[in-house]
Amino acid sequence: MTLQLISLAVAYILGAVPFGYVIVRLTSGQDVRGGGSGSIGATNVTRTAGLKAGALTYLLDVAKGMAAVAIMLQFTSEPVWLGLAAAATILGHVFPVFLGFKGGKGVATGVGAYLIIAPLAVLTTLVVWAVIFWRWRMVSVASIVATALVPVWVLLWYGWVWPRPDAVATAISTCVGCFIVIAKHHENIRRLLAGTESRFSTSSKSEAP
Repeated sequence: MTLQLISLAVAYILGAVPFGYVIVRLTSGQDVRGGGSGSIGATNVTRTAGLKAGALTYLLDVAKGMAAVAIMLQFTSEPVWLGLAAAATILGHVFPVFLGFKGGKGVATGVGAYLIIAPLAVLTTLVVWAVIFWRWRMVSVASIVATALVPVWVLLWYGWVWPRPDAVATAISTCVGCFIVIAKHHENIRRLLAGTESRFSTSSKSEAP
């Protein structure tokens, strides 16, 4: 268990690496937290420093999620530990120790973590995200709905289409990380309920996913 606990600490540290913040500092000299949503995630980086910087941020955030779970896999394949590793790295991204515990929303990092745990579920989730974003042009709506469906896709793919014995445990283990991501969208949810959520654009005045 000691190695698993160490892996959780490593997962948090990996998640806390603020790639978006660093990339914007290096490319434009700005503090990404000072514009748009104030998030260090790929969407706000895109608004602040452009599409290339946003894409690089997204890929690196996905990579740190994958790395966190891959490290845990070196010591155990039990769903509960893998789910905790995913949650820890998402928590690191959302509350990074290096930036005063003010980070991003955890979507890309969650994609990377769950891509290792349940790849088919994540690929289906990305399709759902793309369809919702294409229809309504709201990153927040696409992210919230797609994230909420991750445990459902895990059950469908691994409990029914290609059954595996740990399907239920895996689905339950994904709930913690997904809850963190959705909870981090609390401001967006309030704006959605009030009918004031904006549609996505590269302007810093657009909505904050």
